[in-house]
Amino acid sequence: MFGVTILGNNSALPAYNRHPTAQVITLNDHLFLLDCGEGTQMQMNLYKIRRNRINHIFISHLHGDHYFGLPGLITSYGLLGRLNDLHLHAPAPLHDILNLQLNVSDTQLPYKLHFHALNGEGILVDDENFSVECFKVFHRIDCWGFVFREKRKRRKINPEATAKYNVPVSFFERLKEGEDFTTDDKVIKNEILTKPNKPVKSYAYSADTLYHESLAEKMKNVNLMYHEATYLKDKSDKATSRYHSTSIQAASLAKLANVKTLILGHFSSKYESLDEFLIEAKEIFPNTQLALEGQTFIIT
Repeated sequence: MFGVTILGNNSALPAYNRHPTAQVITLNDHLFLLDCGEGTQMQMNLYKIRRNRINHIFISHLHGDHYFGLPGLITSYGLLGRLNDLHLHAPAPLHDILNLQLNVSDTQLPYKLHFHALNGEGILVDDENFSVECFKVFHRIDCWGFVFREKRKRRKINPEATAKYNVPVSFFERLKEGEDFTTDDKVIKNEILTKPNKPVKSYAYSADTLYHESLAEKMKNVNLMYHEATYLKDKSDKATSRYHSTSIQAASLAKLANVKTLILGHFSSKYESLDEFLIEAKEIFPNTQLALEGQTFIIT
């Protein structure tokens, strides 16, 4: 399964039972945490997140609503007896912040915490089945978006066809990689001997950012895209001054990037009802949903 569970969808101030930003990505047997605002641990408990399966945490930037829950989570892991290594991908200054907090409390973690500073765009995690990459967005301070991609799935063997053309089993691995089969007198095309596997899937998280068309290329053709929509369209000047986006700007970027589905989040605490965000965005990009807390979006 490839899915995104929303733990927090509000911006700087918790309000109306909405919490600061946090998401859990489920990719087969792997769990990843994206941002860790206040209350993330409580949300994990509420929504039955198996936190010990999280081995990578990604922090987009160092505004408090995106990482103030992290020191507590790190120390809780220690209190719970975690032994597995934990990898933290975040802006470089967070390393000193965490070391200060751990040192003044004389906290000794029973597990290895690996800190990976975000210094440039590129691949952060490269697994045989998936990759995670980061890209720069446009905020008041250094801020990063992330893209999770499944890797190309090999083709499936067509047993009836391989039997018909007497393809030896020893050649099957090469068929899965897309190679044609050559006999003494002819070439049997791979498309005859194999079947396509399921298409690979992808998820993009754009973090806090001004609207900027160049970001569309970073998230081109993804299955699911998260984009902040702090304000409604009548507050576009305020959004710009605070390096945030509006509902229609997020929808416009989704359309430009040719994504399949858009989810909106990071709502300002000035809004109690979120209905208007969906109404505005759907005018431009119909396949839009709200990032409601507790909801899991399955990527298809």
